[in-house]
Amino acid sequence: MPAASAKKSASKPARRSPRLSAGEVETMFARLKALNPKPTTELEFSTPYELLVAVTLSAQATDVGVNKATRKLFPVANTPKAIADLGVEALKPYIATIGLFNTKAANVVAMAHQLLERHGGEVPHDRAALEALPGVGRKTANVVMNTAFGEPTMAVDTHIFRVANRTGLAPGKTVRAVEDGLLKVVPPQYLHDAHHWLILHGRYVCKARKPDCPHCVLRDLCRFKEKTAGEPDRLSE
Repeated sequence: MPAASAKKSASKPARRSPRLSAGEVETMFARLKALNPKPTTELEFSTPYELLVAVTLSAQATDVGVNKATRKLFPVANTPKAIADLGVEALKPYIATIGLFNTKAANVVAMAHQLLERHGGEVPHDRAALEALPGVGRKTANVVMNTAFGEPTMAVDTHIFRVANRTGLAPGKTVRAVEDGLLKVVPPQYLHDAHHWLILHGRYVCKARKPDCPHCVLRDLCRFKEKTAGEPDRLSE
């Protein structure tokens, strides 16, 4: 190879993999933990049942909107029996500001009856039992298992799906593919809190329309090509 060609090849920067390396993943979560050592959901709850109801109501709704509704609902009815006694029509006014409230009211009341009939009024710890409840899918079950019962599950919503794909943390074409990918690559010591770190990062920094790349502590690791322009903050070591 001619000297000029060799010099040109040597100066060419190495091409990065579209996926983060294990070392980069470790760095990513170490930084997120440093910013927020004890992350948690922004939904307001005091019992596993309140969390279950809040998460069920949060589908296609904001946590802020759900909290406004449950602040009025929970002082009146915050147990399966109280919700079952309240009934669908009486429940609706409390959650009328939330999207799909008619369907959600029916599901929440049916869920209350099922909890009373099959689980003694307690929220089950078992994934299959949770997913068998009306209005409860895999994402809701994962949130409850993680936040109420401390299980290292990964509930993938639109924010986490976006962050996992943009950064190269766990790219996938489906929610389940991303969930499975995250469970494989997130270091065990970070897995319990990873759901909260990623959802908050997607909600406030890696936003859908205009990600705040200049203020992102992960920008040097991130594989997203269309980064928002701006003078970056100095990353602390």
